[in-house]
Amino acid sequence: MPGVPSRGESRRRSGCPVSLALERFGDRWSLLIIRDLMVRGFRTFKEFEHSGEGIASNILADRLTKLQAAGIIQAEAERNDARRVNYGLTGKGIDLAPVLLELLIWGARHEQAGASCAFLDNLERNRERILGEVRRRWRERDRTPVLPRFAEHAPLFQAEQKEPARRRVKRDHSEGRRTLGRGN
Repeated sequence: MPGVPSRGESRRRSGCPVSLALERFGDRWSLLIIRDLMVRGFRTFKEFEHSGEGIASNILADRLTKLQAAGIIQAEAERNDARRVNYGLTGKGIDLAPVLLELLIWGARHEQAGASCAFLDNLERNRERILGEVRRRWRERDRTPVLPRFAEHAPLFQAEQKEPARRRVKRDHSEGRRTLGRGN
């Protein structure tokens, strides 16, 4: 029947591009899976399950299936053991890199995140360079994490981050303002 979604399809709420995108990957778990594929180098069910986010195995299996159906990720059997599945982003999935980077910057700026002000400033200054590195690693299937775990929050491109020891720029995250301060 025209206008009625077929089995397995969801009915679109509107033609708004934001709404359509959120229907595909807009829940917390899907975005975290995409993040882990994109910047942490994860590839297996077990790696996602033990990522530290606390996702239940049934929810993980469901989100992986939905992301595959949406064409955002793909699954392929591991070369050495066909029983194991490795997941990877598709071209459609890697196109989410700028969205994830902006979410990361927004979250670090406005929430109590485990990212330092120097880390945040570095992300903001090096957006294009970071996105280029994410795309390079995707093309080359390089699993090296692009970003550290946020408890570590070591700055990316550290050579460009030198500040004088006595005066450092501090950021008031709630207002997005920078202030000068002393010490650490």
